[in-house]
Amino acid sequence: MSHVGVPRGTARKRRRLPALLTAGVLTLPVLAGCGSGGDEPAPVAAAPQDVARAARDRVADGGRVTWAVDALPGTLNAFQADADSATTRITGALLPTLFPLDAHGRPQLNPDYLESAKVTETEPRQVVVYRLNQQAVWSDGREIGAPDFVAQWRALSGKDSAYWTARNAGYERIEKIERGADDLEVKVTFAKPYADWRSLFSPLYPKQVTGSPDAFNEGARTTLKATAGPFRLREVDKKTESVTLTRDPRWWGARAKLDSLVFKAVAPQDRADALAEGAVDVADIDSTTAHRIAQAAREGAAGAPAQGPGAPLGPAQALRSWAVAHGTDEDAAAAEQEVRDKRAEAAEAYADEQSGLRAYVVRKSLEPAYTQLALNGESGPLADDRVRRAVARALDRQELADTVLKPLGLPAQPLGSHLAVAGQPAYRDASEALGPQDTEKAQALLAAAGWTREGALDRNDGTKAGSEGEKQKKDAAEKKDAAEKDTEQKDAAEKKGSAGQEPADDGKPGEAVRDAVPAQDRQPGGAAGAYAPAGTAAPAGGADAARGPLGKNGKPLSLRFVLPSGPGSAGVRSVGEKIAAMLDTIGIRTVITKVSDDSYFRDHVASGDYDMALYSWPATAYPATDDRPIFAKPVPASDGSLLVEQNYTRVGSDHIDQLFDRAASELDEKAAQDLMRQADARIWAAAGSIPLFQRPQLVATGKSLVNVGAFGLATPHYQDIGYKAPLAAGPPAHRAGE
Repeated sequence: MSHVGVPRGTARKRRRLPALLTAGVLTLPVLAGCGSGGDEPAPVAAAPQDVARAARDRVADGGRVTWAVDALPGTLNAFQADADSATTRITGALLPTLFPLDAHGRPQLNPDYLESAKVTETEPRQVVVYRLNQQAVWSDGREIGAPDFVAQWRALSGKDSAYWTARNAGYERIEKIERGADDLEVKVTFAKPYADWRSLFSPLYPKQVTGSPDAFNEGARTTLKATAGPFRLREVDKKTESVTLTRDPRWWGARAKLDSLVFKAVAPQDRADALAEGAVDVADIDSTTAHRIAQAAREGAAGAPAQGPGAPLGPAQALRSWAVAHGTDEDAAAAEQEVRDKRAEAAEAYADEQSGLRAYVVRKSLEPAYTQLALNGESGPLADDRVRRAVARALDRQELADTVLKPLGLPAQPLGSHLAVAGQPAYRDASEALGPQDTEKAQALLAAAGWTREGALDRNDGTKAGSEGEKQKKDAAEKKDAAEKDTEQKDAAEKKGSAGQEPADDGKPGEAVRDAVPAQDRQPGGAAGAYAPAGTAAPAGGADAARGPLGKNGKPLSLRFVLPSGPGSAGVRSVGEKIAAMLDTIGIRTVITKVSDDSYFRDHVASGDYDMALYSWPATAYPATDDRPIFAKPVPASDGSLLVEQNYTRVGSDHIDQLFDRAASELDEKAAQDLMRQADARIWAAAGSIPLFQRPQLVATGKSLVNVGAFGLATPHYQDIGYKAPLAAGPPAHRAGE
């Protein structure tokens, strides 16, 4: 999985990890408990969880599960810059999460750690009082209490630069933390209101980790001095690239069903082999591996392979092979026999692999992450918001969603929000602020920005684009190259194209929103509204309008589309090629540049060395906090560079920033959601980021495993994962005692 380091100057912000289309991203926690207090009905998820749910009394005690992760985590400190998805997965089983998220991405109080947590005062200061579970203790026997909260706040407040933190959002708003009525009560007073207070102290580290810069910076990279979860850390083995957790006997909650849980580094491209060999029990997989597992199941039912090396030859091929191998031509016979032997070896190996894969089932849902087309608005043609909007309105997002999701049997709907995914309470489709796919309006936007077919022609004689002299030169060239064409009809078509006007408002919902985009949400050189005003010259509708590249002052309209080149990034490239074809229809040429997966984010996306790029962002329950750096307006640094935080499109506005800031301080949940929806509409109108679809989530699990799989917006309740209980008590024989 590729990650981008925190850009210079952003280490004190809450950090999130973008990802390639094919890579795994962070999931969101879930646990039963008290709700967050919202009155809105539960939303309907776009795709349900697929986790082989089973009651605890139907889960066997004991056994081991090996879970594939992308790489051995560089740190076990989730607040450091090199923390990754493996860090999050592992710490989720070891450390307290006070407000995990349910299946709809809503924060829920975790009764294993808290009896209650609520805002008790709002004036003159916001005060939150946590009442701790009296049984909650660290693995060393010490009670979880106020000293742990205080140490974590001081480490993450940003006031002490000796702590190497990657994010501090929310902690910098705390004024003080103190013991409440007794040792079980923690009182947190905020200097500034903070709507996302439930996001704090998760994971909660013991004061041994956060109490000093040395312990924080180095002490928690490969070990944890104390934990407080259903499992405890046993070993980090760099040789086998695995992290082993074992059941924690001090855990006061529901006893973990498994004896041990192992997280093993397995590269995505190696997971099919690892599954076939039985080296892992749970693994995020791509569509190719999912197809192989499904094919193995079909072949097992049919009793013979239908494809691959093990598939039988046709009658004619088989007869010819036998005849050559037993013929009088000794050289031909030897060569054919060698081919037959290799075919037999390949068939045997394939049969073994397919047999191994038949031990697994593919669980599928939609991942809590979305794939976007990023348009770099810092310079070049895309610095003009009209060009960005034209690109966006040329895209058939439904076709792109169908391409990725339909073959997997998943709901194929274009995503309508930057700040939530389908199934979350805050999700609303705000894409009408930009407008639907519309080739004619895309062409009108480009014409309004000065990009025309005539403008792409060379003008060595000084004539202006669109002048009569240039038309004559163009006509002459066309006559020379295609004398059989009727030149009078050609001239008439061109005159119609140069005189065409933007279609009238069709009155569809959202048109008024697009027209009313405020000036502060536009880039220099842009136009108010999402399409050109009436009277703007534009190519006529129909296929002829898009023939030939567009240009301005003799320079063609060409965009550099940077895509990753690795074998695991085929899905990214497939989507990118479809986007390029869509843009070609309106006269925008794309130059696809393929770069290594390792350098894709670091050297291109994060550094701004691209015009267009594809990558994904994870969903969050706290968009006012987590999404602000992604859409923050870039600001100039003292050295002349641009500080973009995580806004790699370099497109933003003061108005959008203000909406995020207001939402972060708004303690009324519905009012905060309304502010976020306003921000989302303006992000759509700015057209720097175009959400395409929610990513598919495919997880291979052993057939006998339960309470694990494709969790969607949720994360596993680790203590409930295990093997289906057989008629006789105990784990399956092949895992018992491991």
